[in-house]
Amino acid sequence: MDILENMVKNLLKYESEVHKLLSTYESAGKSRIIRLDESYKELDGLSIEQDELFREALRCVENGLFRAAHVLAWAGFIDFLHSILALHIPQIKNKKEKWKISKKEDFREYPDFQIIEAAKDVGILNKSEMKTLKGLLSKRNECAHPSDYFPDLNETLGYISELLKRIKILQMRIKEK
Repeated sequence: MDILENMVKNLLKYESEVHKLLSTYESAGKSRIIRLDESYKELDGLSIEQDELFREALRCVENGLFRAAHVLAWAGFIDFLHSILALHIPQIKNKKEKWKISKKEDFREYPDFQIIEAAKDVGILNKSEMKTLKGLLSKRNECAHPSDYFPDLNETLGYISELLKRIKILQMRIKEK
């Protein structure tokens, strides 16, 4: 029995080493997924809902569902942006007089494009950030609707990474105020 346990232990060690080696090669498929550990670590500081949406996006990446990963990552990001906007409801009501908002969930009634513009209008985003987020929204839309856009592993990881970086920037900005 000790021989069998030792063999299993050595095989697991071997598998781990192989994954480490192959994870640096794009075409290594499943071994590359080991690199998602860093992405999972970036989820600290998110709400439970946002964390779950990003985790689902990363699970989609692990399974090669790259379009779905874009959609879920965007959902996590836009929920985060709704949370920030909920802290600025009086200012938003001044800028968007027709909007009927009193809590975070009310922002779900408005298109993401308008949400991004509202964030710029109240000073949460600058013009450059607004344009970048509109571009990321456009990519999300290509993934969510019939199109010829089929992102690969690198594009998807880059997309998720970009959204997480934007969240970190906004979190730091909030702490400074």
